Amino acid sequence: MGEALSAPVVRDGGRRRPPGDSEVFAALDLGTNNCRLLIALPTAHGFRIVDAYSRIVRLGEGLSQTGRLAESAMERALGALSVCADKILRRGASKVRAVATQACRSAANGPEFLERVRELTGLRLSIISPREEAQLAVAGCLNLLDLEAEMALVLDVGGGSTELSWLDLTEPGLDVPPRQLAHWRLPIKAWLSVPIGVVTLAERFPQGVAAGGFRDMVEAVKGEIAAFSKADAFREVFASGRAHLVGTSGAITSLAGLHLGLARYDRARVDGLWMTRTECQAVAERLAGLTVAERGAQPCIGPHRADLVLAGAAILQAVQEVWPCERVRVADRGLREGLLLSLMSDRRRGRRRGERVVRSPPVLP
Repeated sequence: MGEALSAPVVRDGGRRRPPGDSEVFAALDLGTNNCRLLIALPTAHGFRIVDAYSRIVRLGEGLSQTGRLAESAMERALGALSVCADKILRRGASKVRAVATQACRSAANGPEFLERVRELTGLRLSIISPREEAQLAVAGCLNLLDLEAEMALVLDVGGGSTELSWLDLTEPGLDVPPRQLAHWRLPIKAWLSVPIGVVTLAERFPQGVAAGGFRDMVEAVKGEIAAFSKADAFREVFASGRAHLVGTSGAITSLAGLHLGLARYDRARVDGLWMTRTECQAVAERLAGLTVAERGAQPCIGPHRADLVLAGAAILQAVQEVWPCERVRVADRGLREGLLLSLMSDRRRGRRRGERVVRSPPVLP
């Protein structure tokens, strides 16, 4: 697929890869709603994507009611993971990290399912903590931060959980390429993981657009976020307009596509897009006025995300009401990109020191 899929998440400015840095890296993220894969080659300042895959599998469907992964959901996920395993093999990826998040964290049969995945596909998925999930999402979004601002709030909306990370943008060193960040020390000053995502929220409020349904979803999420006090010291920075929000999730990118009126989804126009708080609210109000079928007919939403995108809009609005931010940057990137950069950073450090490479997540203070 080569250059056809290059559209680099972290651009290399057209530079050639460093000599000897030609290993193929793969990052796989099995979430509550999606199964996503990126395969990439390192470049001087980032990486070039050579293959990608994404499929909605709804692994966490019904999990909030039963506490277990359903057989039909596991079969969907296994189908997608088999495709991923084949792509990794065909591309010759020598460095692979595959992770699972909230659905497998919370399901009683999560570990049992991952062992089944290993036996049937050869993929070894590890369940990461909410803390590491937040770190990796931030790492994947680093070059979307506006370093003229003082702080940023990175919002990673998943299917089963939502992670929020407050970043201090005044710390030195953030203007270097992500792969050169020393030891992946990220300027995260506070973080929160809320066990609510688009799948769990949509299942909790199945009435969707019924009278008060959207507002009920917003209030449910606000209650979780407002109870968190460890970031209160930063409220004045946000209130005075010296901070911005970064939103990463399929739901938020769908909102951006709807806002732009795209006839078909275009990552080049969505990733990095700035939206105002007013524009986000306008799209949410528009969605709340549509039926599920009408939402599914929108080209940047589709039938598989029709019942989830409103929940995503509610989570975004809840965050904006608790942490008012006039500027929102949309990110069509996140955990997978953070995984790739972390793998590549580890590899560079190990090669430089002549040591055996041990994978490590980004480091929080």
